[in-house]
Order: sequence, then structure tokens, then C-alpha cells
Amino acid sequence: MKELLFRTLRHEETERAPWVPFAGVHAGKLKGYNAIEMLTDADKAFESLMEVNRLYKPDGQPVIFDLQIEAECLGCDLTWAKDCPPSVSSHPLDGSDEEPPVTPCSCKIPTRESGRIPFVLDVMRRMKQAVGETTALYGLICGPFTLASHLRGNNLFTDMFDFEDELESLFGFCTRVCMRMADYYTEAGMDVIAIVDPLISQISTAHFEQYMSQPYTELFDYIRSKGVFSSFFVCGDATRNIEAMCRTAPDSISIDENVNLLAAKQITDRYNVAIGGNIPLTSVMLLGNQQDNMKFAVDLLDSVAVKKNFILAPGCDMPYDVPVENCIGAAQAAIETDAVREMVKNYQAEAVDTSGVVLPDYAHLRKPLIEVFTLDSAQCAACGYMMNAANQAVETFGDAIDMVEYKFIYKENVARCIKMGVPNLPSMYINGELKYRSIIPARAELEQEIRKAIDACQA
Repeated sequence: MKELLFRTLRHEETERAPWVPFAGVHAGKLKGYNAIEMLTDADKAFESLMEVNRLYKPDGQPVIFDLQIEAECLGCDLTWAKDCPPSVSSHPLDGSDEEPPVTPCSCKIPTRESGRIPFVLDVMRRMKQAVGETTALYGLICGPFTLASHLRGNNLFTDMFDFEDELESLFGFCTRVCMRMADYYTEAGMDVIAIVDPLISQISTAHFEQYMSQPYTELFDYIRSKGVFSSFFVCGDATRNIEAMCRTAPDSISIDENVNLLAAKQITDRYNVAIGGNIPLTSVMLLGNQQDNMKFAVDLLDSVAVKKNFILAPGCDMPYDVPVENCIGAAQAAIETDAVREMVKNYQAEAVDTSGVVLPDYAHLRKPLIEVFTLDSAQCAACGYMMNAANQAVETFGDAIDMVEYKFIYKENVARCIKMGVPNLPSMYINGELKYRSIIPARAELEQEIRKAIDACQA
């Protein structure tokens, strides 16, 4: 029930942890609609979200999980897929990394009538009327750093070193966009405004404090002034930035499986910030069975000793094809924890077989091999921008290098990640050596590493 979630966000003890299934395009799967239909047709979206509410018994649920809503309004082209949200395929502020980002006059703060915002507001109002008395509703907004990356592209990661003043101006614009979206969503009845910024995990703490501390503090102050709760969503290994995120004073933080939840909760508890997460999206929810999901959820709940400041949730937006029974199992664990604990007390998950994985002979490669391990670059923003960096390298070096992406949504790639010892997603290896772990390299830096690898292969 939504009051359970509200009590958690007010930092009170509760009889159980609230359950918030992040069903974005997966909601469409429940009614036989693809991701495009789910994210463009208000009737189909509403029908799908109501099915989430019926099947998964959420205490809170997101309405539309699409981090490209604002980018599309600001002139970014999108590439659509039937099984995941769209991805940004063009960047209006892209250009030479030697020229500063300048926000053109054509980039105006979206209105209620811009792009797909009317569709989102329509669905929000209908959900509020239908389930608003019993379920807390989340309005999701693309955070200022990720929105800036949609506008500027991978050059943003070089800009942080070269064009500090111009970049602060761009982040200021993106923060104003977030505030305006918060206005629209609170007016539509949203109880929690979640600022979703996947790329926060891909920058250093120093850069977070330089560029993001003030915008986020202002954002959460503004949301608080609207009389609603706030959440700071981040994907990837955001461990180094959890404390800096807490200092911006959100009501809650949501993390994925790349972050050790218990260690993070020790930090968030010091700041009296609730934390949500972090059932693994692929290895458990997508590729596991119902018992895997029940067992993981129960074990996670049992590991959180204090019944306060914790929200049980998937690590992020659930993949489209998550089996319905898996999410029902997690919901059961959340709502009937004692009964489910008894059901799975003797259950042992099947170990991942890595015997069939054959790794390259890295010591004898004829040319450098770049391996990018992602959740899925088509639906994970952080993964997408790391892949963009790798693709730019291919454009520069051509046939002089090889490059491959391993998506964690496939069982064989889960096994490969285990055998390689991949610590976090996304990660980039060059010739079998981990070079970039949850941090996106600047173009010049990556090219320098590749030139070293070319020299090594030719030696």
C-alpha cells in the first residue's frame, strides 16, 4: 500500500519493506503490446500499467519509464525497438570535441504540449484516478547529466576537462528542464518524482561534486517544495558517488546490482536517506526461475536488519521479456516474506556453467581486441555511451582493431562475464585487460590506450 512507501520515505520503521517493481516496457509485455506501443499509445500504456498493478501488487510503481522523453523534445532523434525503450541516435549539440557545447536558441524548455509529454500526462492522470488511493505513483525524469549527454554525445566526457564554464551552463539548462518536468508531473498527481541519471555512475566523485552537487541539491529542494517525495536513480557501479549523492538530500536513492546494497545502506543510513534495490535484472529476473527470484528477494530482505529506509525493487527498469512468474515470485517474497522463506529454505540456485567459454589467446593477438561488457547498450544509457566510445575508436582505427560487445541479457555472456571476472557493467577490456570499469573514457584517452595495444601486438 502506498502509505507503507510513504512511511519509508519519511524514514519511519515499517512492518515490511515496500515493494516497487520497475515495470517500464515490460508492462506492455503483460498485455501483448510491444515497447513502441507501450510508449506511444495512452490506452495501451494505461491497460498495461493496470495489469502491473493487478499482478504484482505494488506499493509504488512508475508510470512511464523512458529516459528519452525530454531528449526527443529537445531535438534528439530516436531509434525505436520493440523490446526496449528507444535510444538516442543524434545529438543536437554534437560537433568537434575541440569546440565548446553551446545551447542553441532552438533548445527551449519543453512545454506540456511538447513531444510525447501530453501522452505521459494523460497516462499519469488516468493511473492517479484508477489506483492513486492505494498505490504511490512515480514520475520519472531524465537527470541533468544524462540529458546533457543526450544533447552533446560522448564529447561531454572531454568537455568536463576542457570547457568547464560552458558545461556548467549546459547542466544549468538541463536542470531547469528537470524542474519544469517536475511541475508537470506533480500537477498530474505523481507522489514521487524520480530523477533518473544512469551516467552518474560513469563519472568521478570530483566531477560529481564540481558539476552535479549544486544542481541536484537545488532539484531536490525544489521537489520538496512541491510537497512530494524525491528519488535519485542511478545505474551501474555508483559506489564511489553514493555519499556525494546523499549530500544532495534526496528522500531516497535507487541502485542496481553493481552496488553492494548493504555497504551502500550504511552510507545512506548516516544521512537518513532511504535506499531501493537491487534484484539483478538479467541473471535473476530475466534468466532465472521463480524460485531464484523468491530466494534472492527473501535473502535480500533478511540481510537488511533494520526495518527502515529500505525499498525492495529491481535494480532498474525490468527487461521486456522478464517471465511474469519471476516478478510474481519477487512480489510474493515482498508481501508474504515468512511464507516464502519457508518455501525456499532448501533451494539452491543452479550454478552457471562456464566450461564452454573459450577466451581468446590474448598474448598472441595479431591486432588489438576491444571487448565491451554491457547490460545491453540498446536499453542501458551508461552501456550505450561506453559502446559509443568503442564505436568511435573503430571509426578512427578501422581494420587495425577488433571490437565486440557482450550483452549480459544472454546466458552465454553471463558465463563469459564470470569466467573473465568482469567486476561491473559496463566495463571495457583491451587485449583481455580491464581498462575502464564503470567510467566512460574520453576519446583521446581511449585512443592512446589503443595505440599502446597496437604497438604491443606488433612487437
